[in-house]
Amino acid sequence: MSSTVKDTVNNLLEKLHLSPTSSTAPPAKEPTADELKDLQSKYDSADQSHVFTFWDTLSSADKGILFQQLSSIDPKHINEITKRALSPPPSHEGADKLDPLPDSATSSVIDSKEDDLTSWYNSGLNLIAQKKVGVVLMAGGQGTRLGSSAPKGCFDIGLPSHKSLFQLQAERILSTQALAAKHAGKKGEEADVIVPWYVMTSGPTREPTEQFFEENGFFGLKKENVIIFEQGTLPCISNDQKIIMESKGKVAVAPDGNGGLYQALITSSVVHDMSKRGIQHVHAYCVDNCLVKVADPTFIGFSASKDVDIATKVVRKRNAKESVGLIMQRNGRPDVVEYSEIDPKMAEAKDEKDSSLLKFRAANIVNHYYSFRFLESIPQWAHKLPHHVARKKIPYTDIESGEFHKPDKPNGIKMEQFVFDCFPFLEMDKFACMEVKREDEFSPLKNARGTGEDDPDTSKRDILQQGKKWLQAAGATVTSEGEEDGVEVSPLISYAGEGLEFLNGQTIKAPAVIEKEKE
Repeated sequence: MSSTVKDTVNNLLEKLHLSPTSSTAPPAKEPTADELKDLQSKYDSADQSHVFTFWDTLSSADKGILFQQLSSIDPKHINEITKRALSPPPSHEGADKLDPLPDSATSSVIDSKEDDLTSWYNSGLNLIAQKKVGVVLMAGGQGTRLGSSAPKGCFDIGLPSHKSLFQLQAERILSTQALAAKHAGKKGEEADVIVPWYVMTSGPTREPTEQFFEENGFFGLKKENVIIFEQGTLPCISNDQKIIMESKGKVAVAPDGNGGLYQALITSSVVHDMSKRGIQHVHAYCVDNCLVKVADPTFIGFSASKDVDIATKVVRKRNAKESVGLIMQRNGRPDVVEYSEIDPKMAEAKDEKDSSLLKFRAANIVNHYYSFRFLESIPQWAHKLPHHVARKKIPYTDIESGEFHKPDKPNGIKMEQFVFDCFPFLEMDKFACMEVKREDEFSPLKNARGTGEDDPDTSKRDILQQGKKWLQAAGATVTSEGEEDGVEVSPLISYAGEGLEFLNGQTIKAPAVIEKEKE
């Protein structure tokens, strides 16, 4: 990194109350007496001096590590955001006015004109072929609830091919690159269409994610086009608003939520990389959705045609009682309204134009489009994002006794930001929403196998049923002698059901995998 670029990044970090990422920081070493005194003064003035309680008992190496960690934290800023998170200021007087998004900002693949869908799809392919599209993956979660300590993207949901979530998504990128090259008539060297993949991990998942990609040859993608970066962390705070010490030489920290994406895009120079590559349109999504259409040309084309800064995909709420956040207008601005904020009467209200539909039905699936100009403006508004409180049982070292404890009830808070917290920053004409079919594009992996909802079995089922539907639409017959009657279609063969004409008239015995045309 050149000194000029490094200075620019560090200036941005200072505005965001952050420090440079560990990859740019020098190796930890014990501070000088003056350096220690200056840092202690910062924590003294913030009434957080207890973090140095065990300093004299630490080894020289551990002193260096703790000093580096404490130097990356602005205790005064932590006090401020803790206070705001615990006692958020009222945004306005009176009750919120909640309305569905205006028709001008919405579209649906369910009832849009075929000509519009085709136009958006072709436009999206053109933008991909011109190398103006990038993809951001939020992949910081571990598979703890799935019985795995590995990153969730490494998880095998049980498909016949045993492909991981990471592999499925990488192959969809390869597929959309190939579709765009074919659409643009590119051949040979010209056919080298690139959709860079920016993979955001958390601290615990970064190294195993990098290792997984290396071991699997980046799933056919070029290494230089898979950029793995790390989201930030925030100190855990006790119930009396003190920074919690995990050990004598380490502050307890937690990832800053999926809303930490925005700061991470700056701190890790991802936005800078996008600028160098000429990226203008960005698709962002979560790793746990096995049906996600990565770099979906139709969504890219739709969003670009609207000239918006943010667009989002939604699915129809299953019923009035489904516990999902909804995309709607709050006081004339786009926002996500949590189900806990909606009373039963509002939840059950029917659409005035179609009484068979709920009035408020646009369920948030964390699947978004961003214009590059919006991401480039992050330093101008990131400090305005609110922090939300999650009360947790946080392991800690007692300051009085020096003993390590694992509490059996919540003893503090973790603070996080949500990726949709910036939506209200936009005027309504810079926001759009596309409704998609749940069975085509949304099957999240949240729970352990056997739960029966949003677990590996339902994810597997949804992919296999989608493949079966594609084959039948292509003229194939699918038979089965057992319970599993679905078919896995490799993304390398078909991105969204296209290109399967070679199966017309064939009989496929399920469960099966369609990986190559000759099969």
